[in-house]
Amino acid sequence: MTALVIILTLILVAIIVVQIGKLTELAAVIRGEEEARMASNNMNAKALVVFMVLFLAGCIYTGIYYSDQFLGYGPHESASELGGKIDTMFNVTLFFTGIVFVITQILLFWYSYKYREQKGRKALYMPHDNKLEIVWTVIPAVVMTFLVVYGLDTWNTLMADVSPDEVLGEDYMEIEAVGHQFAWTIRYPGDDNILGERDYRLISGTNPLGQNWEDEENLDDFHPNEIVLPVGKKVRVRITAKDVLHNFYLPHFRVKMDAIPGLPTYFVFTPTTTTEEYRKRLSEYPEYQQPADPTEPDGPQRWETFEYELACAELCGKGHFSMRRIVRIVSQDEYEAWKAEQQSFYSMNVEGTPEDPSYSEVTDATDVENTDTEETEEASEEETTTTEEANQ
Repeated sequence: MTALVIILTLILVAIIVVQIGKLTELAAVIRGEEEARMASNNMNAKALVVFMVLFLAGCIYTGIYYSDQFLGYGPHESASELGGKIDTMFNVTLFFTGIVFVITQILLFWYSYKYREQKGRKALYMPHDNKLEIVWTVIPAVVMTFLVVYGLDTWNTLMADVSPDEVLGEDYMEIEAVGHQFAWTIRYPGDDNILGERDYRLISGTNPLGQNWEDEENLDDFHPNEIVLPVGKKVRVRITAKDVLHNFYLPHFRVKMDAIPGLPTYFVFTPTTTTEEYRKRLSEYPEYQQPADPTEPDGPQRWETFEYELACAELCGKGHFSMRRIVRIVSQDEYEAWKAEQQSFYSMNVEGTPEDPSYSEVTDATDVENTDTEETEEASEEETTTTEEANQ
């Protein structure tokens, strides 16, 4: 019995020794993992600081390098009278948001480095700080209030309609843009400078805008394939859509407005730079002294092929891309010459057709004339017959 106890004791001691060895081995492994984790944390924290420096430097560098291709900078100053207010508003907003962006990025990556895991460091528990709460609430609130009020003032200035004292045709002109999948139908007034009435119930394959041909003001309106506007002339654009939501966007003039079915909108702007003047401005920058088509090195340069454009800034379907239209800004004389070449939609597509309100009148008059001729001929025949009978 004593021998059995001794044997069992030795076995138990052996087991204990083996377990102690395993524990020691496990402790060594644990200590190694901790060291590896600490080393990894240090490396990642330093890498984040390096990334922060490169990232912010890259943002500043690319912003400066590509500035001549951004709207509002370099040659791309606004080409409309009030567009500069939009650029100023964006710059003011960029100033404040840029400060916040830089500060938050620095703090984000610096804190990742400063508060990385280290031996003997304990996290600080700070449940509340009145001063901190006031600072990060009041400062953003004040800045946002300033930006909102400034933006609202800019919006009210840009979206002001023409004054009742302004005379249509003398002080401003009015055109209409109707969006549909996937194009724009542009309507100009004729010599009367007045756009005729429209009724959506009159829209048909031969009357795309539903113009009321009984309204004489419609008879000289024309639908050009391009938008041509005189420089220095205030323009009021009527905007609507026939099917889905579109957006009438003239980026170089800083004007943009949704085209909504059943809800006409508008904006007013005054072009200040002709297409040729804008091209000349671009020609002074090396970025635009390059071939417009890389496959044709000897072809026209980028500045020579520049055109103002109308874009649909709303995803309106698969053919969204095809809604781009060319916009030309010309002198008043060039505009008048271009306008004189245009023919009214009525004269080209409606006059003399069954849709022409005067068509039935002409037909009726012709019928009456034919009837009168037949009656005259019958009367003449009767008179001749009577004379012959009398002679007999």
